[in-house]
Amino acid sequence: MRASNFNLTDYLSRIGYEGSVDTTLVTLTRLVQKQLRTVPFENTEVQAGRIPSMVPEEIVDKVLTRRRGGYCYEINGIFSMALSTIGFEWYYAGARPMLYPERRPRTHMIVIVRIGGRDYLCDTAFGGYALRAPMMIEEGEVVQDDDRLRLALINGEYVLSSLVQDEWQCQYGFTLQPQEWIEFTLANYFNATHPDTIFTRKRLAIIQTATGRKILMENELKCIEEGNSVCLEVDYDTALKEHFGLEPW
Repeated sequence: MRASNFNLTDYLSRIGYEGSVDTTLVTLTRLVQKQLRTVPFENTEVQAGRIPSMVPEEIVDKVLTRRRGGYCYEINGIFSMALSTIGFEWYYAGARPMLYPERRPRTHMIVIVRIGGRDYLCDTAFGGYALRAPMMIEEGEVVQDDDRLRLALINGEYVLSSLVQDEWQCQYGFTLQPQEWIEFTLANYFNATHPDTIFTRKRLAIIQTATGRKILMENELKCIEEGNSVCLEVDYDTALKEHFGLEPW
């Protein structure tokens, strides 16, 4: 995944990353955390009636130049450009969202990075209660900041779950089958146009903080810090600008 206008220095500046970069787990973890805290997961373009571009150069312009966010193809796309430039070994895989009441196709895009012979799940673009750092792909539980996450192999899929209000909530399932960028173009169209996706049904924006996350859904803003949650009734456009640095599309 490359774009002619991608510049690593611009990317590192966009996510507020300082210091040296190398192909270690330490660097990978810092990249994931920095991006999660600076590039919001948001659907303002879809809500404006547009289909987000899958052209790499246009993604760079949107996220780095115009400093907007996006959903998985854009945000994990820009993340993968940085991985390629730095020299990480990685590939895309499809994931099946499990937050819907019915079974869904694998429309979510994740990134799997290999370091020292081990595979790590990386995801800067699922929103909600998903990863806060890379997670080694093996069955078991991990703690990331104040979040507890679990991977379980169920019917041939790794299922990522998060502990939300003392209950395990399935986020998505995936396999280790690599997929090409072009394979997600149909999923992008589906997510941006189908009347039954979260992206077409609700205005949303999500970003992590050092100790929690902010979730804006229509006119409700949920601020979670160190496990404590506060819900506020807000004006969507005002909250979008004040908490996520975004103007309406």
